Amino acid sequence: MSVRRGRGAGAVVRPVLAAALVAFWLPGAARAEAGPSPAPPPSYSAAEGARRVEGRPSTADAPLLETGVVYEDTVAPGERVYRLGLDGASTVYVSAVLRPPAGSRVGYSDGVEVEVMTSAGRACPYNPGRASFGNDPVPLAAAGQRRLEEDSECQAPGTYYAKVTRSAAEDSDRAAWPVELLVLREPAPAAGGAPVSPPPVVPSPSPVLPGTDPVPRTGGTGFNDARALGSGVWRDELRPGQTRFYRVPLDWGQRLAVGAEIAKARMTLPYGSASDGLTVSLYTPYRGIVDSGDTPYDGQQAAVTLPGTVPVAYANRFSDRTEVRPLRVAGWYYVAVTLGGKVREFTEDASSVPLTLRVDVGGIRAAEPAYREGLAAAGFGVGAAERAAAKEGLTVPEAAAREEDRSLMRTVAGAGFGTGALLLLGLGGWLLLARRTGAGPGPGADGVAWFRSRH
Repeated sequence: MSVRRGRGAGAVVRPVLAAALVAFWLPGAARAEAGPSPAPPPSYSAAEGARRVEGRPSTADAPLLETGVVYEDTVAPGERVYRLGLDGASTVYVSAVLRPPAGSRVGYSDGVEVEVMTSAGRACPYNPGRASFGNDPVPLAAAGQRRLEEDSECQAPGTYYAKVTRSAAEDSDRAAWPVELLVLREPAPAAGGAPVSPPPVVPSPSPVLPGTDPVPRTGGTGFNDARALGSGVWRDELRPGQTRFYRVPLDWGQRLAVGAEIAKARMTLPYGSASDGLTVSLYTPYRGIVDSGDTPYDGQQAAVTLPGTVPVAYANRFSDRTEVRPLRVAGWYYVAVTLGGKVREFTEDASSVPLTLRVDVGGIRAAEPAYREGLAAAGFGVGAAERAAAKEGLTVPEAAAREEDRSLMRTVAGAGFGTGALLLLGLGGWLLLARRTGAGPGPGADGVAWFRSRH
């Protein structure tokens, strides 16, 4: 008989106790099942203002996807094709976020992939990007790319295509699911502004995660409402089958270490186990997967720590190491944490389980490579607004609302200044007119004092 690592002899005893006590527990479990089912966790928040689009099975009549626009489509198992109009001076990323409804059947062979290809149907280098499910129907993202690289394929301007493929086993759900599409364009570097050779291989140090007291931060449902985090220890809650999303700004030269701990749950059976009870995934600013890790959970305690990333550097994209290439551009990196749905089989589904998230942003901030165009306008980079959002723990909508408030205050302040200036100009003109007509004091008198004495 095998013993689960880190549990000791107690792991051997638990199955025996479970068999002896199950008759005692079943009546209570049956009564619990007879009650009303708890409401499911909140579903993925779609992007506000997303455009509807309908992909085609082939390149014929494929709809055009514009850069910087979020699109909504539905995808059944199989392929959907979209058209791209690309220049010859930028790197382009196409991402797809597949969103299965709660309770959908998925398996390890199911997933989504995105491929950017030429008008002749040839895949561009480093395609496709793929992501796969575990046991749970969670939001899943993958990204394809047209990478700017001298003397490589896919460099000429013109028509390209993005192919989104959803794979599903015969016993998995095969209904059409919502998919969110986004095209991001990274401008070309200025001449001599960025290295074009792979970076030296530097071993990543073992992550040292902070141990301070946790601060409450409630994660979002997806990329569009992810909660901003910086270095620190953060507290949240998860229900079985739920995924929380967070975002961390990583500047040039910075690296990220992240770990998640799930605490003891309220048990409804004496023993149970979910093979991938806790899962942590890290995504790039263009929604491509960086890394993912999972661990079993038996309702007592579990933790996942992802390997620390390499520092963000432009040259990382030319590396032959899959764990290095994604860390190629500064911006928001996303962390998704999932508590497995199978956990509800032996815990109270309606009761949230405490989650502790430990985040460390290390490294030394470096200067931004010189680009031909502004990086922030393309949706990348880290500036004062991103650092402030992380410090205050703002979601994407909250940060947008904060910026709108600041813009309004600037407008009001500008209007107030303009009104005051007009009043002063009017007063000055009135005094000048009074002097010329002799109605006011003489040239040597104090005009302002004279004005005050009469008002």
